[in-house]
Amino acid sequence: MTVRAARPVPAFQRTGPRARFRDLIAAEWIKLWSLRSTGWTLGVTALVVIGSAVLEAKSAYDHYTGAPADRGLVIRLAFPSFGYLTLMLVAISVGGLAVVGEYGSGLARTTAVAVPARGSVVLAKAVVMAVVWTVAGTIMSTVAFLTSQSILDERGISFGYPGAFSALLGASLLAPVCALTGLGVLVRHAAATIGGGVVGLVLLPSLFSPTQPWSAALNHAMILAAWQRLTENYGPPQAGGYPYASLIESWIVYAVWPLVTITLALIVVRRRDV
Repeated sequence: MTVRAARPVPAFQRTGPRARFRDLIAAEWIKLWSLRSTGWTLGVTALVVIGSAVLEAKSAYDHYTGAPADRGLVIRLAFPSFGYLTLMLVAISVGGLAVVGEYGSGLARTTAVAVPARGSVVLAKAVVMAVVWTVAGTIMSTVAFLTSQSILDERGISFGYPGAFSALLGASLLAPVCALTGLGVLVRHAAATIGGGVVGLVLLPSLFSPTQPWSAALNHAMILAAWQRLTENYGPPQAGGYPYASLIESWIVYAVWPLVTITLALIVVRRRDV
């Protein structure tokens, strides 16, 4: 009697089919929305953003003197600093904690075993964060914009100025820009992630004076300064100050920050032990 040698089983049959990128996106989507904090975080942030716009518009309505309002002031009323600084901090924190949470719970090790291509996991997280925060930021900014318009329309103050659409677009994209920047940091500690976001996005730009060319250039390279330029949410420059960045330069800042941080994350994640 002859014994037939067993044929080797192909690797893909032993381990199952390789995860497709859309599967990784679906997994990251489930991870994000399985957290109870995701829904109420977006809800509370929306209340702050829209509520601050309503308060600014109501204040302008109550104190309107009948004098023509300048274009920058009218647009700025829909995008007050308090609401959008809050949005920036929440977005960068959620983006960073999407990675930190996995390291803290040990899920990062399981993910690395299931999907050895760590770069694909980072890109899947980036896609999910970009979609969620783009939709959320657009809804928040649009509702704040339209609500402010409805309040001020009775006083004859209109948002129908040149630059209003650019301001709305800049306000809407602020959230995904910050979320992707936070995701790309890849810091393993929650406190360091949140603290770094506060310092890097809010405090650091204020350290650069507009009266020196090198300092003004660094200020223009900050996300906060780009948002201020796009939404015209800034005050008059100091005496001897350098001009504000152009709209094109501000859009470039919006694009460069997430691109650089995600690229660094792809490099680091391939070399870092889980």
